Amino acid sequence: MTQEEKFKKMTTEPVQSLVGRLAVPTILSMLVTSFYNMVDKFFVGRINASASGAVAVVFALMAIIQAFGFMFGHGSGNFVARKLGEQKEDEAEVIANAGFAFAFSFGVIFAIVGLLNIDRLAYLLGSTDTILPYARRYMGPILVGAPWMMSSIVLNNEIRYQGNAKTAMFGIMSGAVVNMALDPLLIFGFKLGILGASLATVSGQIVSFFLLLLATRKESNISITIKRNPFAFKYLWEIVSGGLPSLFRQGLASVSAILLQRVAKEIAGPMYADATIAGMGIVSNISMSLNSAVIGFGQGFQPVCSFNFGAAKYKRVKDAFLFSVKVCAALMFVVGAVCFFFAPQVVNLFINDKPEIVEKVVEIGSFALRAQCITYVFGVWIILTNMLLQASGRAFGATVISSCRSGLCFIPIILILPRFLGLTGVQISQAVADMIAFFISLGGGLYFLKKLEKMDKEQSQNLDEG
Repeated sequence: MTQEEKFKKMTTEPVQSLVGRLAVPTILSMLVTSFYNMVDKFFVGRINASASGAVAVVFALMAIIQAFGFMFGHGSGNFVARKLGEQKEDEAEVIANAGFAFAFSFGVIFAIVGLLNIDRLAYLLGSTDTILPYARRYMGPILVGAPWMMSSIVLNNEIRYQGNAKTAMFGIMSGAVVNMALDPLLIFGFKLGILGASLATVSGQIVSFFLLLLATRKESNISITIKRNPFAFKYLWEIVSGGLPSLFRQGLASVSAILLQRVAKEIAGPMYADATIAGMGIVSNISMSLNSAVIGFGQGFQPVCSFNFGAAKYKRVKDAFLFSVKVCAALMFVVGAVCFFFAPQVVNLFINDKPEIVEKVVEIGSFALRAQCITYVFGVWIILTNMLLQASGRAFGATVISSCRSGLCFIPIILILPRFLGLTGVQISQAVADMIAFFISLGGGLYFLKKLEKMDKEQSQNLDEG
């Protein structure tokens, strides 16, 4: 498919079928990405609660790595899609190469700094003394793999924003299959324990990296090559600012996870600290996996939004957004109901320890999961409004909304609510933050939809006068 044919498809095909077709591969890609940690959580949970707690601790670190990957990936990907919508193909090629080069370089720096401060970093992320030996073994390879992880996320998003969602999905899913296959083999077969889980995760990320890099030279994808001025610093701010909403969304989620674990440790006391961290970590993983379906659908919507916004087809942007909201809200209502009624059974899948420890983990986790289930459907509007603004180049508004759920709303709540409600405050903190964030994003989203209507009317008038 040529770039002209791709432009015609993205700007004329009915938005419902176009978004739906692009969304299926991206949903699978996001689910697979979240399954990296879920799979580790499942197999490591067979060891003990402390090992499971270590996965929860390092999960926050992985979220930070992914946050920077999404920052460079969504920032460059949105930028590329808008330039393709404007039919400026040469500029789009330079931007894609710059996004990749900046991400890999930053990943190398991140890995070096992290490895030099690994114990300090583990405690900062919420580790206890009993969790630390497991956290250290799990964290080392994850840090080594940071450049590959960030870069594979960038490649995945740049390919996806060009309308080749199936190719992007194949690269990510291949790495996930490698991870799932190696997890039990390295953990139990080679008796590497939690180190084996970490090595399996990094191996999967490296496989994804090379497959996605190869894919940039196939079909109509923009090639990643050093010949295209990879360090085009004049585009750095545009890439970073365009990706800031993703960085804040994912990065603040990591900061929130750290605060949650530290507060949970303090509230639970020494006897149940590991069980509390494990229980809340399981719920965080489950919620992130479920929300990843909405994020995946939104990522199917974003290329449609960016292309059509760049082509000044504002009604198609609004129609695609509202279609995405309806589909995702229906999905999350059903999923939330199922998880609410079967919460103890779901949490129990991810823990194996002494009966009294398992009972405590399930008790803590199931209540927290049920509180989250009530807010899943409201989270759809938050996520998709953020993506609408980001894909339309409204970086400030998108950043504010993406900061609400895990930052501006959650951080004060997790610091205050447990002081009055104890452990219950920890368990319901995310649900309370989600509801506050929903009302904030509702106003921002409705305002921008009205603005799109106005821009569409002005565009129609200009065409009539022309």
